[in-house]
Amino acid sequence: MPVLSDVITTLDSLWPRAWAEQWDAVGLVCGDPGAEVSRVLFAVDPVQEVADEAVAMGAQLLVTHHPLYLRGTTTVAADSFKGRVVHTLIKHGVALHVAHTNADRADPGVSDALADALGLRVTGPLVPAPDDPTGRRGLGRLTEPAAPLTFGALAELAAARLPRTAQGVRAAGDPNRRVRTVAVCGGSGDSLFAEVRAAGVDAFLTADLRHHPASEAREHSPLALLDAAHWATEWPWCQLAAAQLDAASERQGWGLRTEVSRLVTDPWTAQLPSSLPSSPSGAPN
Repeated sequence: MPVLSDVITTLDSLWPRAWAEQWDAVGLVCGDPGAEVSRVLFAVDPVQEVADEAVAMGAQLLVTHHPLYLRGTTTVAADSFKGRVVHTLIKHGVALHVAHTNADRADPGVSDALADALGLRVTGPLVPAPDDPTGRRGLGRLTEPAAPLTFGALAELAAARLPRTAQGVRAAGDPNRRVRTVAVCGGSGDSLFAEVRAAGVDAFLTADLRHHPASEAREHSPLALLDAAHWATEWPWCQLAAAQLDAASERQGWGLRTEVSRLVTDPWTAQLPSSLPSSPSGAPN
């Protein structure tokens, strides 16, 4: 049975910490490097519900995509939700490891998993990593569907293949437009509109699209947009990451048991359609 330091070495080989943004907080948050590990849980968010799930299933390691402490802190007191998470994990011998923007840039990484969930073929990164001579790593992915399809069909595919959330998938564009190329970015992607336009793709699938960047992108070009819930676009990576650790465990003869959390930790819990009637121009009466 491996110890935590062995497993962390493997995780760091999959998603080197040097690939993370300077502002990011990745790596081991808590845990005894010498403690044995037999069971690992993967999840998007290190929230209390997920920590409790890791404890209930007897995991010794929780790997999350999102950091618990993204900015510095002076306390882990249990009178805050983050402190309670730390106390819960340490009390029950569960380590916490974070792979965030380093997993975004990996090959395969977060956006590869998103593309695979929709059956899209990856042709390369949207924003290639400058330190990668192979040109395979970087932010986002450029993809192609197996055969051209309409934007409406692509939107329906995203809604069917991504995990269910209150938000679902928002679409902006002509549903009858033919789509041959799609840029995808797991997580918040509206900072990449310049690169998406430069790539000349037909559609862009990401999360957290804000009004003004989305509006400006639509004014600049006929680019079609799909905006899914942040959690939903990153959850497929948990399945990919678990499979990668499974493969490493088999090579090492460790016999690790990996699980993927099915808890929906997207913060939104309901969506209500607006009922205020509009004038013919589209403005409220």
